[in-house]
This record gives sequence, C-alpha cells and structure tokens, in this order.
Amino acid sequence: MSETIEMSDSPGTPAPHRPLRVGLIGYGLAGSVFHAPLIAATEGLRLDLVSTSDPERQAQARAEHPRVRTVDTPQALLDHAADLDLIVLASPNKTHVPLATAALEAGLPVVVDKPLAATAAEAEKLAALADDRGLLLSVFQNRRWDNDFRTVRALVEEGALGDVQRFESRFERWRPQPKGGWRESGDPEEIGGLLYDLGSHLVDQALTLFGPVVSVYAESDIRRPGAEADDDTFLALTHAGGVRSHLWVSATTAMLGPRFRVLGSKAGYVKHGLDPQEAALREGLRPGTEGVAWGVEPESRHGRLGAGSSPQTGGGEPVPTLPGDYPAYYAAIARALHEGGRPPVTATEAAAALRVLEAARLSAAEGRTVRIEART
Repeated sequence: MSETIEMSDSPGTPAPHRPLRVGLIGYGLAGSVFHAPLIAATEGLRLDLVSTSDPERQAQARAEHPRVRTVDTPQALLDHAADLDLIVLASPNKTHVPLATAALEAGLPVVVDKPLAATAAEAEKLAALADDRGLLLSVFQNRRWDNDFRTVRALVEEGALGDVQRFESRFERWRPQPKGGWRESGDPEEIGGLLYDLGSHLVDQALTLFGPVVSVYAESDIRRPGAEADDDTFLALTHAGGVRSHLWVSATTAMLGPRFRVLGSKAGYVKHGLDPQEAALREGLRPGTEGVAWGVEPESRHGRLGAGSSPQTGGGEPVPTLPGDYPAYYAAIARALHEGGRPPVTATEAAAALRVLEAARLSAAEGRTVRIEART
C-alpha cells in the first residue's frame, strides 16, 4: 500500500489535508503503552518515526505500527525535522528539557510526558521559547481524562457537593520490592521518585479543579529496603479559594484507600478503584476497537454520593462514572495544530504544578509549611 505525502514548506508547519507526521522519542512504558497507541488512534495524526536505542523495542515498534520508521537516537530523529510536524517526548525525565529545547529550536511543536522539567523555572523557560517561536508546547497529563476524575469534575462544576471543603486523592500501590531503574533512582538528575511521578498527576488534578495553591505541607519517606527515592509521600495543599487538598502517593500501601473522597457543604463523593484505560492499553486494546466500550467500567465500580453515612455500608447513591477518554488529549493536540488555539495542557500549567512539587520537596526536607507567592 502506497501513500503520497505532501511535504510541508517548513518543519512544524503542517500542509493542509493530510495527517500530521509525528516523531516519538522513547519506546519504553510511556512510549509503547500510552503515546504510540493514542497517536495511532487519533484522526489527523500519523505515527511516522520512533527513536529508541534498544533493537528489541525498535522491532516491537515496527511490529505494532507496521508503517513506522525507527532510528537509534533522538538526534537521528531530529535530523528528520523537515519531514515531521510534531515531536513527542516519552523519554526519561532528565532528557525532557534538553530534547524539548532542541525540538523547539528545530521549529517543531512538542508534546512532553510529565513532568515537563525538574523546576518551574525550567518549565517557564521552555514556555517562553515556544512562545517566541510561535510553537505548541504541551504536557501529557492524561489523568485529566481518567473516568473517575472526569466524574469528580462534573460533580464539582454542577454543584452536587455544594462548596467543596476537602479534596482527597490517592495513587497507592503495594510494591514492597523496588523494581529499580531511573524512576526509582536517588540521583537528583534523574528526577525520580513518586512525588514527581504520580504526584505530578495528583497535583495537576487538584490545580485543575480548585486553582492556585498558597501553601504546601509534605511528608516524604523512603520506606523499602534498597529504595533510593521517595516511595511514600503525603501532600497537604491549601488553595487560594480555601479548599484543602490532601494527596497521597505510595508504593508501600498494604491496604488501598479510596481513589477519591471529596467532601462538600451539601454532600460527599467516594470512589474506589482505578480508571480502566491503562490496563486496557497494557493488554493491547485500542480506542476505537470494535466491540470495546473504551474507558467504561461496570456498575459495581461506580462511586457513591451522599451525606451522613458510609458508602461501605450502603450509604449514598451510586453515581454512574463518566467514560475515561485518553484519546481526547491527542484529538485536542491535532485540533490545535490544524486550527490553532490553546493546547489541552499548557507549559504554564505545568510550571504551576512544578512550583507545588518544589514546595513539597522543601517542606518534607525542612519539616515546615511552605508558602507559594501569588503569580501575576
């Protein structure tokens, strides 16, 4: 099967009436399970080139996406900038800033897996570079499209809870043995640990719901023998509007708590379990597959809304969980590139989350509450 590709006048400037050609750097968990399948499933995007130094992962990429080309290094991919319309970074955290900088300087829009950078200052510098070049820069915060978070957001926006007073959110796991690798490295250059990994999602969700944070208190521990980076961390955030967010990320939780507990002046909402999309992607299912109800969970997993009783004893009423919708992220990226406009997650939003994560790290190290100055 052959296809005629109309070439752009310049990198990052898509020609009309053809899919945007995507270069993906990294084909580990993030690249192979999340980014590649979602890009491939998005109308208006075409996965064209993958960079990974691992021959087995190169073969995997070609097997899973038969039309894709592979190269060994990010630089080899960037050498094809004139043939691409978008770069996606699913590489280790420490590479995000230098590779995003190189891609923007090559004239290409960029999507970066979270966290965008180690510091808010680095994120703001990248945002300024993208603005100067007139290029899209977005961060892959897919958990905004989790089924449970979409449901919480709808309940908050429609006033079903009244005035929200406390927002509790958890990503807890039971992994008593470290797996190793850069994500669990204690080297600061690797930007490892759960605070910057799962914590990036929880902080982003809290900011999306309730806006800026004015103070942060955190407790962060390394509990597992042989672990090097934080594996059990708690954050207490005070938002400018008065809501308090309590967030937990842990690999050492023997009994898991609710994914969400949101308490308001009229009612509370409690939801257990995880969004099904990651598990589906890991199993090889894809959005749009015939017979697959994407992002839908059974009624038995629905959360409950009520007041004055416990959902564990039947209190409250079940609330149908909205379907999860990870495909919405890349659909919004395609629209932004084709039509212009704001990306679904901005670098400025990523910088705001990083200010909270930096404050949490300082709070845990010094055992004190850290204030965050308002931004104008």
